Amino acid sequence: MAADEANATDARAAPIAPLPDHRDVNMPWWQELWRRHAHITTPLRARGLPCDIDFGLSAYIVRVSLPDDSYLIISPPQEPPSERPPGDPEGWIATREHPDDQTLFEVLYDSAPSDDLGARQRPEARHGGSAQPLIEAIDHRLAQLGLLPHTVLPHESPRVRPAQPTPRHQARDIPGTPDRGPVYVYGDALRALTDRLNGAESHADAAALLHQILEPTDGLLAQLGEFFEAAGEKAKEAEEDDGFDLSYDLADAAAEIRNLGEVLHVAEDRMRALTSLAPAPRLPSAPARAPSLPPRALPSAPPRHTR
Repeated sequence: MAADEANATDARAAPIAPLPDHRDVNMPWWQELWRRHAHITTPLRARGLPCDIDFGLSAYIVRVSLPDDSYLIISPPQEPPSERPPGDPEGWIATREHPDDQTLFEVLYDSAPSDDLGARQRPEARHGGSAQPLIEAIDHRLAQLGLLPHTVLPHESPRVRPAQPTPRHQARDIPGTPDRGPVYVYGDALRALTDRLNGAESHADAAALLHQILEPTDGLLAQLGEFFEAAGEKAKEAEEDDGFDLSYDLADAAAEIRNLGEVLHVAEDRMRALTSLAPAPRLPSAPARAPSLPPRALPSAPPRHTR
């Protein structure tokens, strides 16, 4: 309980950087670009760094403002221009520059493949378009420069941890044994997160819990998509017809989960912007629980792959 309260305090003390403030923010084309770059902008905004989307030499870039008035440019390869869609390049290049000091130019990260076969590849080239190593490299360098408004480290982030086993859990920790059911530590962890959401005292606290689900790199939906994708690859190893059919179903599930994350990518910001109101006193004659509204119909699943 004390750890949960400390995590909630940390989340309130280190708010995510606001969205950009310009008229393009309300334009559908810009919102689509922002969605496609959320796996880059959200981790950086969680560190207090304002981000924006702009157009570079030949592709869209992420511009990150730093506390010393310098800025980062995070982009795909610009020359020659990338043919991949925005937000999913073959590699990332991150540089630090200053508008008033032309001598300040530093390459923090470069995973873009080189067209020069004789050139020595940078170590990060093996990561390609992966976002996680890029964010870690930016973290490391900005921490050295003292330019992180606040740091988000794995041991400090309010991550969901599996519930500690109780005597009841310990009594049934061997699956397949008579009178001992399986342990669902991940379901228990999500149930605990739901309990915390139900007991959240403000919309800011609720937004911090939504962050655990919707963060595009380490959030639950992102990792669940990775899980189903890995399960699909495992099914293919059987080299049987049903294994391939199952792999397609699991790949579809991974795509639907990722699409859900994209649809809800601004839900955290919208929740944080809400104003909490004191609950109105309930009349004695009011029912204890109002009937719930019927659920909205979910969009139909995409057609399955065919071999």
